[in-house]
Amino acid sequence: MNCTYRFRLNPTLEQKERLAWTLDTCRQVRNHFLHRMNRLADTSYTPEQNQLPKLKQWWTDLQSIHSKVLQMVVRRLYKDRSNLAKKAKKGYNVGKLKWKGVGDYYSFTYNQTGFELKKTSGRDRLHLSKIGDVPVVAHRDLPDDATITGVVVKREATGRWYASLQIDTDAKAPPKPDEPKRCVGIDVGILKYTHDTDGLAVGSLDLSTEQERLEHEQRVLSRKEHGSNNYREQQRKVARRHADIKRKRRDFLHKLSTWYAETYDLVAVEKLDAKSMMELPSNSHSRASAAWATFRTLLKWKCKREGTHFAEVEPAGTTKECARCGAETDKPLWVREHSCPACGFEADRDTNAAWNILQRGFDKLGMGCAESTPLETAVPTDTSFQQVSANRVVEQGSPALNERVSAK
Repeated sequence: MNCTYRFRLNPTLEQKERLAWTLDTCRQVRNHFLHRMNRLADTSYTPEQNQLPKLKQWWTDLQSIHSKVLQMVVRRLYKDRSNLAKKAKKGYNVGKLKWKGVGDYYSFTYNQTGFELKKTSGRDRLHLSKIGDVPVVAHRDLPDDATITGVVVKREATGRWYASLQIDTDAKAPPKPDEPKRCVGIDVGILKYTHDTDGLAVGSLDLSTEQERLEHEQRVLSRKEHGSNNYREQQRKVARRHADIKRKRRDFLHKLSTWYAETYDLVAVEKLDAKSMMELPSNSHSRASAAWATFRTLLKWKCKREGTHFAEVEPAGTTKECARCGAETDKPLWVREHSCPACGFEADRDTNAAWNILQRGFDKLGMGCAESTPLETAVPTDTSFQQVSANRVVEQGSPALNERVSAK
């Protein structure tokens, strides 16, 4: 199984200068090969035919950079060109690869060799060839059978350095159950981030305080002279505020997706087109902040890791359709209750949508119908649900979520 562990680096002042020099030199190498690629009429020019060995003879500074790092710079450039060509064949209007200016290149990669994670004098250090032993905050241990296949060193906009260790382990995901018993459909939203078929609703994460701090720092930045030292320092403060919001949001999404993947045998979630929803006339900031696509990506990977069935379904009509009889009823956004005029089924709007999502998940996986689908009766079913604040989802197996499970 492949995964990535991301650790913070604490380089010394000399190592910071060395890392920054390596990063900028990689940027220049990338620009050099981009210029060469645009100048050559022969489009069959490939990374295997690059001129790195000859280039080192007159560009002697390149000898101070590990060979694999330079190779990955060229490979990355040609991979970008290949991706553009594939999109162009599909009809997308693509441009050309652009020249990278100072500060526009953020990472370089060690592949296969040139790195080693080790302990020196009781401290974790990451050895990087041509740079040295860089102190690393290894906040968790690697699996015993883990093999590090690559390291991506990145400088964030905050000025902090991080290393992403690409791990390969012998561990295999557990087999998925043939007849899943614990199944859940998840409807995502803004006020209630998730609302599932078990009646559990998790509120959206409150980032208003962090947003106010960000806006304050942005106003201060607007009053600085562009390009000055004070301007660049304020830019880093703004970047740190952005990083705080991103860190808290991803922490929330990681813990929520982990709980769903470990608790259920089958998880069905709607596949929202976030790009199209962002083009709607209002509330686009809240939609962007919700990061539904990120939640879906994390949930998909963790379901694969835990041996849980995962289904992405089309969201169209999940709110309008009755989960019991399938009749469609138009409901404006402010109507929060579902009441079917055909069969009399009544439920919370999001609960009804979650049931439809679960049924579509069964259909997509070819597993028939959910055993606990609302009964075909004119008597309204129990529509009560438990509202859980996002701030209570504080750790894997949150007490708030455990209370809901034990109450069943």
